[in-house]
Amino acid sequence: MAGSSAGRNRTRQDGPGNERAGAPERTSLSAHARDAVRERIVDGRYPQGARLVEREVAEELRMSRVPVREALRALVGEGLLELLPHSGVRVRRMERADVEHLYEVWEPLAVQASRLAARRVARSAPAEPPGVTALRTSLDRAEQAASDDEGAREVAAHTAFHEDIVALSGNPMLARTMEQLSGQLQLLFGMREEPEHMRAQHAVMFRYIATGDEESAAASTLLHVRDSRAVALRSLFDAT
Repeated sequence: MAGSSAGRNRTRQDGPGNERAGAPERTSLSAHARDAVRERIVDGRYPQGARLVEREVAEELRMSRVPVREALRALVGEGLLELLPHSGVRVRRMERADVEHLYEVWEPLAVQASRLAARRVARSAPAEPPGVTALRTSLDRAEQAASDDEGAREVAAHTAFHEDIVALSGNPMLARTMEQLSGQLQLLFGMREEPEHMRAQHAVMFRYIATGDEESAAASTLLHVRDSRAVALRSLFDAT
C-alpha cells in the first residue's frame, strides 16, 4: 500500500512538471510554425483564398500537427487566415474595405508611436536610447534591399522599421495593439510596390524621431501613412 501511495504521489508530482517542461517546447514549435506560415502567406506561396490543410502544412514544415494547429489558430486571430464554414482555414482575401479599415486603425496608432518615440529620445538627451540604433539599422536594411531589388527583404525591413518605432515609444499597450496589426500590414506591404518617395519618407521620419522633434515626427508619419494608403488602394484595386 505504501509503495502504491508513493507511486501515486510521484505521478501527481511528476505529471504537472512534465506538462510544464513540455509547454515551452510546444510554444517554441508553435511560434516557429506561425512564423513559417505567415512568411508563406506574405510572399505569396500560400496565395489569397488558398485552403490550408493542417496535415499538409505539418508535413511541409516537418513537424507534428499540434503546433501547426496552434499556429493556424493564432493566424486566424491575426486576420491572415479565416475559418471555413465546416472545417479548416483559408488565406484571407484583402478586399478594398479590409484595406481601408486597416489604415483607419493604423494611422492614429502609427502617428502616436512616432510622437512618443521622439518624446522619449528628447527626454533621454544627451544620451541616445538603444532603440534608435535598431531603427537606424532597419532603415539601412530597407535601403540596401531596395538597392539589391530584394522585394521580400525590403518588405521585412519596412515592417521592422515601423515595429521599431513602436518599441522605441516605450508604451507596452501600444505595442500589444500594434502586434495584432503586424501580420496584415506585412501582407499589405508585400502586395504593393513601395515608391521611391515613400522610402525617402522613412528617412525623414527617422530624422525627426532621432532628433526628438515630436510634432514633426508625427506630421511626417501622418503623410507617410496616408501616401501608403493611397498607393495601396490605387495599385490593388484601381489599376487598369
